[in-house]
Amino acid sequence: MAKKKQTEDQAARHVDNPNVMGLRGAVVDQPITETLDTNFMPYAMSVIVSRAIPEIDGFKPSHRKLLYTMYKMGLLTGSRTKSANIVGQTMRLNPHGDAAIYETMVRLSRGNEALLHPFVDSKGNFGKVYSRDMAYAASRYTEAKLSPICGELFRDLDSDAVDFMPNYDNSTTEPTLLPTTFPNVLVSANLGIAVGMASQICGFNLAEVCDTTIALLKNPRHDVASTLLAPDFPTGGQLILEERELRQIYETGRGSVRVRARYRYDKRENLIEIYEIPYSTSIEAILDKVAELVKAGKIREINDMRDESDLSGLKLTIDLKRGTDPEKLMAKLFKLTPLEDAYSCNFNILIAGNPRVMGVAEILDEWIAWRTDCVRRRIYYVMSRKKEKLHLLQGLKRILLDIDKAIAIIRQTEEEAEVIPNLMIGFGIDQVQAEFVAEIKLRNINKEYILKRVAEVDALRAEIADLEDTLAKPARVKKIIIDELTAVRKKYGAPRRTEIVYGDQVETYEETETVEDYPVNLFLSREGYFKKITPQSLRMSGEQKYKEGDGPRQSFEASNAAELMFFTDRQQVYKVRAADFGDTKASALGDYLPGKLGMDEGENVIFLCLPGDYSGNLLFLFQNGKGAKVPLESFRTTSNRRKLTGAYSDRFPLAAIVHLPQDTELALYTSEPRALLFHTSLLLPKATRTTQGVAVMTIKPKYRLERAVPASETGIVNQSRYRSRSLPAAGALVKPEDADEKQLQLL
Repeated sequence: MAKKKQTEDQAARHVDNPNVMGLRGAVVDQPITETLDTNFMPYAMSVIVSRAIPEIDGFKPSHRKLLYTMYKMGLLTGSRTKSANIVGQTMRLNPHGDAAIYETMVRLSRGNEALLHPFVDSKGNFGKVYSRDMAYAASRYTEAKLSPICGELFRDLDSDAVDFMPNYDNSTTEPTLLPTTFPNVLVSANLGIAVGMASQICGFNLAEVCDTTIALLKNPRHDVASTLLAPDFPTGGQLILEERELRQIYETGRGSVRVRARYRYDKRENLIEIYEIPYSTSIEAILDKVAELVKAGKIREINDMRDESDLSGLKLTIDLKRGTDPEKLMAKLFKLTPLEDAYSCNFNILIAGNPRVMGVAEILDEWIAWRTDCVRRRIYYVMSRKKEKLHLLQGLKRILLDIDKAIAIIRQTEEEAEVIPNLMIGFGIDQVQAEFVAEIKLRNINKEYILKRVAEVDALRAEIADLEDTLAKPARVKKIIIDELTAVRKKYGAPRRTEIVYGDQVETYEETETVEDYPVNLFLSREGYFKKITPQSLRMSGEQKYKEGDGPRQSFEASNAAELMFFTDRQQVYKVRAADFGDTKASALGDYLPGKLGMDEGENVIFLCLPGDYSGNLLFLFQNGKGAKVPLESFRTTSNRRKLTGAYSDRFPLAAIVHLPQDTELALYTSEPRALLFHTSLLLPKATRTTQGVAVMTIKPKYRLERAVPASETGIVNQSRYRSRSLPAAGALVKPEDADEKQLQLL
């Protein structure tokens, strides 16, 4: 301990005395919690709040500083200037280096094509968002100015619509937000990676966003999906619309959409031209993947594929072999290459300095509230200026009664400092009015000039009264926002670039896999062993063999091509086919599923379902008496995914899973023991797999739901005693004569 104390003292002296060099690199013990508090947490918060996550105006600080600098340089109405000049001026607000500032400008530029509505009108080579190898030119070679749409960002900036804050060295000020007249946060795509969180916002069509915002202003219960059709990407392509996934994004702010390339077939030249690709990929990624597949022999229909992009735009050309079906080849390429890609959405936005993941309606509600505050501040600012002007004119009106007296007071005053007080005394006006009168030019001290100015008083009073009425009536403020949105839509609205196609209209490529189909019997044990036995083998076999302490859980008659879904106690589903298992005998233990399916450590199979054509529902019953009825269709996947997470809710322990090909009557048993008979049609299906469900059976805190049994398989004699026609219900205590179940548990 003494040695440790001595080291700490030496280190402390080294810090205090810069002349001491011998202890450089001394190690001092520090709790990890203190290190996190003093070093890591401030850095993490700085990245989240001041760098990576966009705010309600749709900009990160780097975007805002650059655009504001360009605005102050007069580049909204002036001519272009060298990008290097802009970068240098921006460093007064953004001290992160010229390279980072120029990269920000590149992404905001028209030439890069990364935004639906670029904010920088560029000249020169700014690269392309769809190519990783097409590098942008240095800042000394390119020129830029602000695009006309930036007028909607700065219109209210000089009217006190937003707050200003000092820059990093207190030499000037900058706006905390830009008072955008339209919801730019949903129009401009944004990607940010912070510490412990990220944000990925896809762009939407400006006209659709304005229409949706106007509809929400008129009716807060408006269905967003009816006017905001789908995301819109600058690189175009085709968005494969799955209504359930889109609704999830709109409601939760999380999810993904699939986008595929657009192409045309030249029959004369026997080639395919791809002219639009997904926003999330690049030309080089597509070419590399196709070359890899051709080399591996998985694609044999292509003679050559090359990049023919030029100043007219993107173009990938595929030379086909004779006899190739172009549609089938493209379906195959969509399946195997980034020509079809998923764009993940994570609508994480800073609201009052706090990151929040929100759905589209919630984002627009926040924007409307913020924009309302901006408009009210602007109106109050204009009204204050008009009141000040009215006050000055009222003082001018006073001297109209005796202009000669005002001149005499000024002429007879010996000292300049006494002019203002003498005017105040002579006409009964205040200091501000007196200073205004004293500053009037000699040529304007005439009755005609003063009468013209005083004539403005009545108009000013009317304007002030109108502005006060606007501030007092939220409906009038709302009308102003609607009018501004309508004007923006009319002036800058453009047709969609990304075409919408519905999922059922899209041809998907399926690898043809020949599976021998024949009848089989399937057996699942409680310990997770699985057997597939042919009927002939089953007839010739004796008793089923199980591991000591194990026993049967479920059995089915099925076919070798049947799809199987294994549910586990970790809220996961493993999807395989019966053909993936080898035929076995009753005398064998079978395949151990956790090892066969590659399950997580400690994960166990609890239920086997044969989905067939995915009709019907699954009923998840929890120990607290809640039940969730989920359509089997929710577990269908278009890809060959073997593992699905979030199969059911993890909020409560699971008691039973029941497969419902059609609605039927079930009996629920609790540990009290109580029983309840109800018809499953009383439960409405839920679209989300992880739903907590609704209360089915009311259970006292010390008891729990134990099992579910089809009503036809119970030993209940007097079923009317336990039956309920409404939920939730408590059921009834089980009488001895009703306790003889034919089947204990359906799990």
